[in-house]
Amino acid sequence: MTLKLTIITIATLLTGLSAGLCFTWTNAVTTGIGRLDNLGYLQAFQQMNRAIINPTFILVFFGPFVAQMGSIFLLKNTSTTIISLLVVATLLYFFGLVLVTIFGNVPLNEILDKTKLAEASVSDLQTVRNQFEVKWNRLHLIRTITSVLSFGLLLITLIKVSQYKF
Repeated sequence: MTLKLTIITIATLLTGLSAGLCFTWTNAVTTGIGRLDNLGYLQAFQQMNRAIINPTFILVFFGPFVAQMGSIFLLKNTSTTIISLLVVATLLYFFGLVLVTIFGNVPLNEILDKTKLAEASVSDLQTVRNQFEVKWNRLHLIRTITSVLSFGLLLITLIKVSQYKF
């Protein structure tokens, strides 16, 4: 297995993990906790946001972009189709997942993290949830769609690269 094939495989695997994480949150996690009362919902989200920041998550979140960029560099002299697929997959991941997370979801998570839920009134809890839930879920749907599309494009690229004569 060549370095080129190894890096595109790693990019595809890590992007798939990230897309799977996003899909699971969209499909089950936010749907499930969305059924909780305001305090339960906000507490659950607060704790999940605190727990998710760990070395494994950082690898799965940033690793795909780094590996995708490495793939573009290593495969720059292959076919236009391969490079085009890689560039589109990388742009989707970067703009749709990385930037949406950093400039959209993370600021919402930080606001929620600073909220003292135990001291909040019933009305305050409803206000915080109203300001958080719909916007966070909308942004997360963008992350889910773009990461799944990026993963799909990388799968196609991986197939094409494995057939390419180096």
